[in-house]
Amino acid sequence: MLILAGQGNPGAKYAKNRHNAGFLLLDRIHNVHGFGPWRAKFESDVSEGAVDTPNGRVKVLLMKPQTYYNESGRAMSKACTFYKVDGQAVTVLHDEIDLAPGRVRVKRGGGHSGNNGIRSAMAHLTGDFRRIRVGVGHPGDKSMVMPYVLSDFSKADLDWFVPLSDAICKALPFLLAGDDERFQTEVMRLAPAPKHDPKQAGRPGTE
Repeated sequence: MLILAGQGNPGAKYAKNRHNAGFLLLDRIHNVHGFGPWRAKFESDVSEGAVDTPNGRVKVLLMKPQTYYNESGRAMSKACTFYKVDGQAVTVLHDEIDLAPGRVRVKRGGGHSGNNGIRSAMAHLTGDFRRIRVGVGHPGDKSMVMPYVLSDFSKADLDWFVPLSDAICKALPFLLAGDDERFQTEVMRLAPAPKHDPKQAGRPGTE
């Protein structure tokens, strides 16, 4: 069993926040790849399914921890214990302020870079988990980061986020087959990151 865990906060008021990019991506994967109904388990909303990959059909668990963003590792650990896997089987999808809007980077291991959800995952999982870092840009001032990520995606954001979600769904078989480089290349080919408009709020972030 491979586990795709989104980062986000439960509840309607957070549903369209930038910080809920991971949840939103899982919702799209759920619909495109025909996963089963969502149900409550592992302090999460979870859904099981299978995806055809270049290496054969793979069983996948989608999970949206309901512990709130900063405690999400606790829920992931429960799923790993149940399926008798370690962090190597987990891919965490999350927003990344240090990447320009629409940029995607795949990473395994490394530090948390101040992301408390990743910090929690590192504290609760054994083995290096994989991260899908989805750039949302930076508001330009450290004091504005929390209000920025807890604000909804703007209409301009959706112009790149929706195509990016579709690209991630199409490229997902490569990720599940372990070909991270091909996955990232396909995503950026299908949904190139937009050029940053300096008139928009926030700065693009860094690589």
